[in-house]
Amino acid sequence: MSTPEERLAALGLSVPEVAKPVAAYIPAVRSGNLVFTSGQLPMREGQLMATGKVGGEVSSEEAVACAQQCGLNALAAVRAELGDLSAVKRVVKVVCFVASTPDFTGQPAVANGVSELLGEVFGDAGRHARSAVGVPVLPLDAPVEVELIVEF
Repeated sequence: MSTPEERLAALGLSVPEVAKPVAAYIPAVRSGNLVFTSGQLPMREGQLMATGKVGGEVSSEEAVACAQQCGLNALAAVRAELGDLSAVKRVVKVVCFVASTPDFTGQPAVANGVSELLGEVFGDAGRHARSAVGVPVLPLDAPVEVELIVEF
């Protein structure tokens, strides 16, 4: 059976370095047999992939890609905490915040960017509870922010 990193590589993806926090927090905290990540923005190589509101300056397709990148960044925080993504037994919960225009109602489709990634990487163990929440603004004017809870 392949590892999570091998499954990511098969998708043409990889886990990046842990994104530097933009304020006073740490990327992940371990409590009992769970790891809680801080909210992860769609940072790629130190830059936001997009800025603005989904349904406005940011298309749904761009937002889905941003959600996937947020998921990769959250996996980086999990890997830094556990040492290896193979230690993940289950993805328990995903919370996806989508900065969106008042008339945009496609938050669940945006959140699929991270949910589908986790399913590809962890199989049945990647199936999770989820919230997809529309908000007026996110840090740095990011369009998407994702946090994970995983069991190890």
